[in-house]
Amino acid sequence: MSAGDIGTIAGALIALAALIVSLVSLHKTNKFGETTDRLNRVLIERQTAESLAERKADVSANLYQRGKNDYRLKVFNKGKGRAKNVRITDLDDNGDSLLMADEIREKFPLPILEQHQSVDLLACVTLGSHLKTHIKLHWDDDTGKDHEKELTPSI
Repeated sequence: MSAGDIGTIAGALIALAALIVSLVSLHKTNKFGETTDRLNRVLIERQTAESLAERKADVSANLYQRGKNDYRLKVFNKGKGRAKNVRITDLDDNGDSLLMADEIREKFPLPILEQHQSVDLLACVTLGSHLKTHIKLHWDDDTGKDHEKELTPSI
């Protein structure tokens, strides 16, 4: 074997090693690109969910005792978005309701209920009355219309 043959073989081995390094590098680059694409999709989904949460209202209610013989139903927005056209339906249809229909008609529907804003309704609690009420809340927000939540708040 001559020196020229050895040089040719050595050059071929170096070229083969360079080709292998290039193929490994190309594989790792493709794998990194897939990981980057997956990470970008997760970040976009998270951003979309956060944007939706910023615009979504969450209306709820609690019964509480403000003082001796002074009970209230507090309707409030604990979501980050603005609730619009807030309505309440008293589902206690057996005549044992703690809420006064006149006061519901007077205060509802609420045009706007901002985050952490609330409205109180008098609750008529007597010695023989139930200590809970069954209601349904309806509202609109920037994510859609006619959201609803059925609740049974109790003292």
